[in-house]
Amino acid sequence: MDEYMSAPRVWGLMCPGFREEVTRARRWTRDILSGHPCADDAELIVSELGSNALTHTASGTAYGTFQLTLSLSPRTVAISVTDEGGHPEEVSPTEADADDTHGRGLTIVMALARRLDITGGQYGRTVTAQLVAPEAGVTTC
Repeated sequence: MDEYMSAPRVWGLMCPGFREEVTRARRWTRDILSGHPCADDAELIVSELGSNALTHTASGTAYGTFQLTLSLSPRTVAISVTDEGGHPEEVSPTEADADDTHGRGLTIVMALARRLDITGGQYGRTVTAQLVAPEAGVTTC
């Protein structure tokens, strides 16, 4: 069967706009990336990006959804979360004050990811974080 498989492998998950869906998305990511050196970082990124979609866009409304896509090649994991938009301002990481309880999500993602891309606009955005597995002998991303 391997001769019929393409690389990279791509998985997709559509999540209704409920907070508990972030937990399901994390578990789904952990199951797909089981044993991969970037699994823990990917799970945290999924949590941050999914939470952002629910908090800051129409994805978090009663009929909202967000789409999670994982793309896996031998050393690279790409995590994309697509929201339903509804927020006209540009998305950008901000520096949170020491006492703030929010505002660190994209900063955390940028610290973990090799690359971060944000595309789209007020009618829906996709945030993609790319992780690259370390060379052999190194155990974490």
